Amino acid sequence: MKHRVVVLGSSDHESLARQLGTAYDINPVTTFDEARQDYQAGDVKLLLVIERGMSTDEALACVSTFKDDEETAPVPVVVLAHGEHTLNERMAFYDAGVDDLIQSEAEGELQARLMRVIFNKVANDQLKIQLNKANEMAFIAMSDTSDLGVNIQFLLDINKCNNLDEAGMRLFQALKSYHINCSLQMRSRFGNKNMEPNGMAKDLESTLMEECKDQGRYVDFGRRSIMNYGNVSLLVKNMPVGDEKKYGAIKDNVFSLLQGLDARVTALDDIESLKLESQLVCRLTASMTDLMDKVDHGYHEVMTRIADVVEDIADGIEREIQFLGMDESQERAIQKIMEEGIVAANRVFNEGLRMDTDLKDVLGKLGTAVSQEHVDTQALLQLVDHLPGISQPH
Repeated sequence: MKHRVVVLGSSDHESLARQLGTAYDINPVTTFDEARQDYQAGDVKLLLVIERGMSTDEALACVSTFKDDEETAPVPVVVLAHGEHTLNERMAFYDAGVDDLIQSEAEGELQARLMRVIFNKVANDQLKIQLNKANEMAFIAMSDTSDLGVNIQFLLDINKCNNLDEAGMRLFQALKSYHINCSLQMRSRFGNKNMEPNGMAKDLESTLMEECKDQGRYVDFGRRSIMNYGNVSLLVKNMPVGDEKKYGAIKDNVFSLLQGLDARVTALDDIESLKLESQLVCRLTASMTDLMDKVDHGYHEVMTRIADVVEDIADGIEREIQFLGMDESQERAIQKIMEEGIVAANRVFNEGLRMDTDLKDVLGKLGTAVSQEHVDTQALLQLVDHLPGISQPH
């Protein structure tokens, strides 16, 4: 089944059709009225605005006209840009209702990007129906609570979230009571997480939040507002610009939610870092134990050979001493030196065995302490107490 795409603007339509492939049915038009007639005539999946040949303002006007019409507003709009745009221009396109803005040099990605927008629209339509039913049930108990109650409940619940997905969805649940439509970005040490309350995250929204994260706590443009706190950015898509009191209340109250979410993102990062550190210690301990086994084997071989050499020397001297013309006291002195040498070699050998056993014991205890799902704190404290040069913190 082909996806019907209305193309508004001057373009080499044959080349565009080849680029998009057989999955798309291209319908070129030159005016909004023609685009509207095409929409009424069949199932249009997307409007593609070709900016080439128009100014940025003209392209924005085309998008605004299409999105301001109640009948055509639900159709996704993609702009194929001609050249680079500034951040403010991209914000203006997004505020006008553009779902994606593709630069000219990225035309090779056009087919995949259009399919993503179409798929996102279909997924959103399906998920919104299911999510609205679920949210109605989930918020029955909170329907009579104040904004403060919602925020307090969120701050209590957020600490129970074990990953970014759970934390993000918990925020969207709380935001439902404010009747705002949002996109979320959480910047973990392990990568960014972009989320929507339903459907897939949109590339343009994610890019705008990433670029605006260091431009102050609030970045307002049109009906949109990006709120930043630490590692969290929230894009509100339907700010009540006509209601000053509600507008201010949303900014103040939602910001406290972002503070709580940012704290949880940091905590989850710390937990994940501790897990990695524990895994590192486990692997280092295993590697050290394996290395010690190899060193131990080699050490035994070397010490055994040294002991054999010492005893061979002693036997050789004892055999030849009678032919050296020594008196009895000299012979006894030589024999005493040889006996002391053998005893000293055996003592060194035994001390090496004892040190090797002690190190293996420490490594074994350390491996046992950190290999559990929950680290044995008491076992670690005992190890710290017994390690030389390290004192327990108070």
